[in-house]
Amino acid sequence: MIGYMEKLSEEAKEQIINDSLPFIKYTASRLAWRLPPQLTIQDLVSVGVMGLLDALGRFKENGVKLNTFVEHRIRGAMLDELRANEWLPKSVKKKIDTVKAAHRTLERELGRSPDDTEVAERLQMPLDEYYRILQSANAQVSVRFEDFSERSEESGIDVTECISDPDAKTPLEIYENNRRKEAIAQLIETLPKKEKMILSLYYWDEMTMKEIGKVLNLTEGRVSQLHNQALLKLKMQIDL
Repeated sequence: MIGYMEKLSEEAKEQIINDSLPFIKYTASRLAWRLPPQLTIQDLVSVGVMGLLDALGRFKENGVKLNTFVEHRIRGAMLDELRANEWLPKSVKKKIDTVKAAHRTLERELGRSPDDTEVAERLQMPLDEYYRILQSANAQVSVRFEDFSERSEESGIDVTECISDPDAKTPLEIYENNRRKEAIAQLIETLPKKEKMILSLYYWDEMTMKEIGKVLNLTEGRVSQLHNQALLKLKMQIDL
């Protein structure tokens, strides 16, 4: 069976891309606040174009509007890219690893913890650049305490393995949370189709009530009403 993408001429594909660019750029600008240092708005735009092409390749003429399907996939592609880049950039991690290595070498040579000036001199870099590296590391949520530790050769013990996490959940709490999530997922499946879709678009795809209304051909007020109605049903079931 010939796919929708294969039916389109090159001119038609180019026209669809051009028509979709305003939405792609608008969506990228709305998600710009979530950009990590290694990504730019233009990167999101490129990802959006790839999402568009992927949507055209997957689209099936089964009653769903092309624009609705395409826009949903474009936004999804951008969110996937943002989630995939929430970790520490390789360039930053490489600089941190270099600083760590110099610190460890000096510590062994001096028999004590070196100060900032000594580490910077060993790295042959200005002190302010050394501080910028440390600052960039601190700015990254994904920098782990484990990155700044090393296992003792004598005892074979990593000090971080001996530090308890006050926020860590017990196995029972983890089990109960998972059961709760499963229960809520099962309850959501019992909701009417529109209410399920609204919850998915609002909480997972981070769309506004107005945007959801355009997708479902509903007024913003009606979307809000169905959203509240769905939450009320879930709360009633959970409280039973």
